[in-house]
Amino acid sequence: MDQKLDFLKQLAHGLAAEFGSSCEVVIHDLTKKELDNSIVYIENGHVSNRHTGDGPSGIVLETLRSDPGKIKDRLAYLTRTDDGRILKSSTLYIRDAKGRVAYIFSMNYDITTLLAAENSIRGLIQTEQEGDQDTGASETPQKITHNVTELLDLLIEQAITKVGKPVALMNKDDKVAVVQYLNNAGAFLITKSGDKVSSLLGISKFTLYSYMDKG
Repeated sequence: MDQKLDFLKQLAHGLAAEFGSSCEVVIHDLTKKELDNSIVYIENGHVSNRHTGDGPSGIVLETLRSDPGKIKDRLAYLTRTDDGRILKSSTLYIRDAKGRVAYIFSMNYDITTLLAAENSIRGLIQTEQEGDQDTGASETPQKITHNVTELLDLLIEQAITKVGKPVALMNKDDKVAVVQYLNNAGAFLITKSGDKVSSLLGISKFTLYSYMDKG
């Protein structure tokens, strides 16, 4: 077994034991040829309902599409599960001897009940003047996906939302914007994603590739 991966598994187990059952720790293996099964180890998988052998997250695709020299760890951001629970997440990029990202080590802590408690306490101690101020978090949690099909659907949904109109009303520039968003997000690293996007936008594969080259 890879010594680095062995150490990461030991670390994941220790962190999960330290912070308890609300702390999920996930290891993605980017050295694998098949992205469909990028999760090689997970502790407390009940937090996001994922298991060893499940597929990549959006973070994985972003990493594969990015310049390794520009990739930086992402700490303390928000994600969201299928059933609406909010997680405080951190993502660490583990590199090999050549500086390439070999593993992604992620921690996801379920803070749903803590947020509920915070809101209850705020309501008790808030003054009338403070009540006029916007104290809500501006960050939108990113949904956690379980497989490449879900991930592609999520990326397509995000691309359409960004354009701001349904596909039936999109012009050429709108469709180019959708393709560019998906390309930058790494969506076309997913097998047969080009077929699905072409069919959705009502364009040929040739047109799809030309839209990708416009970036």
